Amino acid sequence: MYPDPDRKRRFGLLDALILGALFVFVAFIWHRVSDVLVYKWDWGFLPRVLVRQGENGWWEPNILLEGFLTTIRLSIWAMLVASLLGTVLGVLSTRTRLLPRLTTLAYVGVIRNVPPLVFLFVFYFFVSSQLMPMIGVDSWARGLGPDGRAVVAILIGPPELLENLLAGMLSLAMFEAAYIAVIVRAGIQSVALTQIEAAQSLGLKPLQVFRLVTFPQALRAVTPPLANQFIMLVKDSSIVSLISVQELTFAGTEIANSTQRRFETYIVVAALYFVLCFALSRLFARLERRARLRGGER
Repeated sequence: MYPDPDRKRRFGLLDALILGALFVFVAFIWHRVSDVLVYKWDWGFLPRVLVRQGENGWWEPNILLEGFLTTIRLSIWAMLVASLLGTVLGVLSTRTRLLPRLTTLAYVGVIRNVPPLVFLFVFYFFVSSQLMPMIGVDSWARGLGPDGRAVVAILIGPPELLENLLAGMLSLAMFEAAYIAVIVRAGIQSVALTQIEAAQSLGLKPLQVFRLVTFPQALRAVTPPLANQFIMLVKDSSIVSLISVQELTFAGTEIANSTQRRFETYIVVAALYFVLCFALSRLFARLERRARLRGGER
């Protein structure tokens, strides 16, 4: 019998002992690091790299908070594109026709066996460097008016870095789509054949069977691994700092080099990544619970 995931959990003696042991361990490590490094901690620089006072007198994000917001925007767009591309590839991989299956197999095989950093460099220097000028992204961004630049800055990021932002977003989306395709394929194949046969016996057409029977059940099955993949995407987004995308890791590196407060800076950067990833994990857990209840599971 499986435990009820919705049952309220109580804080017991064992939990208190584990938390106490963890606190003692962290305090010991902190003491040893401070003793060995003889490092003088200074957090005074943190407020001024998070926010600044603008020309109009209002407080606005500074370099570190701007990098955090860029990471959020980059992750959201990459998630959307990766979900769409990965779902299409996952569906094609379950088709009976040979060409769609071979195309998906080739794409997934290449992407999954290439390190993300290598894929980023190959895409940026050999694909994006040719594609972006061809479609005129940079010239379009330069021709935007004040209102258009403000909208682009809110939705994507600084217009002057639009080519780099799009290249980073597309490379992340293409890389993660390969893993999403495998997850979607497994979800579709997990649907019982009797469910499909029952739908066919009712006279439903193949597209209706997939839309009304197969895909909803597969979506519930793949929610947990998809949530994990999206969280991995957020963490993998740090590699786009190597192509001068001013996201959280890039901003943290700039601050660490300029202030010489490397430990404090990277601790804050790690904390911001943790907050974002933990918020996503809680959101997906809630969505998974709602999907399970709608599906009739208790």
